[in-house]
Amino acid sequence: MERLETIRMARAMTAHAAERTKIIAGNVANADTPGFRARDLEPFARAYRGGADALRATRAGHVTSGAEGFSARITEDEGERAPNGNYVSLEEEMVKTAEAKRAHELSIAVYRSSLSMLRTAIGRKG
Repeated sequence: MERLETIRMARAMTAHAAERTKIIAGNVANADTPGFRARDLEPFARAYRGGADALRATRAGHVTSGAEGFSARITEDEGERAPNGNYVSLEEEMVKTAEAKRAHELSIAVYRSSLSMLRTAIGRKG
């Protein structure tokens, strides 16, 4: 099943959403740390395809997951700076959290749909 592109994409999308959630949690945890710069992952579409069929971590700043062929670069957010030099906006982090949750739910829906189509193709119900 790992050779099917939709399964591979759903797995990579799930890994991307999980990694993004971890980074967002780190941002929230450091919301009061002086000089801390908020981080994020590059968008999934760029991390998954990025103009090449085979992706790989080529630098230390890349995040690799258990999903084969997936890596994403961690970026620093440019936003408003607080008086203590911190760049974390809790409102923006909440929006990012909702986006990551939506991406995770989409990946699960794609995976379930793919499995359902496979079951139908081989003549099994359910």
